[in-house]
Amino acid sequence: MSSEKREAKSIWSLALNERNRAESDREEALQDSGIVFLGSKNAGKTTVVLRFLEREESPKPTVALEYTFGRKQARGAHLKKNVAHIWELGGGTSLTQLLDAVITEGTIKTLSFAIVLDLSKPEDLYHTLETLLKELRQKISKALADLTAKEPRAAEKLRKNAWRKYGDDHPDKDLLDLFSTPLIIIGSKYDVFQNFDSEKRKVVCKLLRFISHTTGGHLQFYSSKSTGLINRTNALISSLIFHTPLSHVSQFDFGKPLVISSGSDSLGSIGAPPLPGGNIGRINARNPHDLWKQAYLGFFPEGDSPKQQVAEDRFRENQYKESAVDMMRAQKDEELERYRRASERRTRETARQGEVQARRTLNRQVKS
Repeated sequence: MSSEKREAKSIWSLALNERNRAESDREEALQDSGIVFLGSKNAGKTTVVLRFLEREESPKPTVALEYTFGRKQARGAHLKKNVAHIWELGGGTSLTQLLDAVITEGTIKTLSFAIVLDLSKPEDLYHTLETLLKELRQKISKALADLTAKEPRAAEKLRKNAWRKYGDDHPDKDLLDLFSTPLIIIGSKYDVFQNFDSEKRKVVCKLLRFISHTTGGHLQFYSSKSTGLINRTNALISSLIFHTPLSHVSQFDFGKPLVISSGSDSLGSIGAPPLPGGNIGRINARNPHDLWKQAYLGFFPEGDSPKQQVAEDRFRENQYKESAVDMMRAQKDEELERYRRASERRTRETARQGEVQARRTLNRQVKS
């Protein structure tokens, strides 16, 4: 075969592969997607959801795991409305077992996650972020393992998509542990945080940049009192669940609200952990994450919330046994488990009802 024919064949193959990939992306864009909001207690998760859905109602405390959905009319030749399933987990870090009803092999291909952190309480921020990231990794890994057994190509495609924004030649590649699913870290209550001492703001910003960069997440600061930050956050959420275009202009200045797209940061730009007193000799860390954790907690020792969570676990330790208390505790645990199962059933039923309603609306539009 002549070199001209080989070159023509190669160009044709590339064009065919590109067309097939584009068609696959369009098909995925038309699939119903979902996003899970979780994070600090009273951080404003419900407010973020309501503003995204353009609902003016006042937010109410989230009980366990709550579900809603949003719709967006697809453009072009496709008449189908995209349906986005939205879950919100209450309870901070205490009810993550409820996520088992949402994170499954059937949903993981089109699922995104948004961790909302309260910037006004930096002493509780690290514990919340570390705990939720760990829980999500475990549940996502299980769902991916189940998916791999049935659709190995689908699971591998998720991993490749996560690395697409970084590239094979990224200088930090060996230090990254990316989520296979889209992730947003939202720092809420920026209107309060912006009045903090500049050194404290810098420490919080550098930590969040490090965590979001090494996990492959977007980083977005938020305030319900700022129209600009609300619009930017809404655009980011829409890009993940409705595949709408997103401006990738980033804001790295810690004196302003951070807006950093996944894959646009680097460890060189973030810099070294801000150690108290600049004394690295007192830090005993086995890896970069431990180093950042110790450095951050040196500035912001953990508040009462993480300690209270640890205290909850101590009820189960032998040295604290009290028969009457243990009986009452067991009864409450059973009630919580029954509530969890009922909540899972309600969530699945509500999701099915939302899908049915969306299909009926679509059929009526097509017929008209």
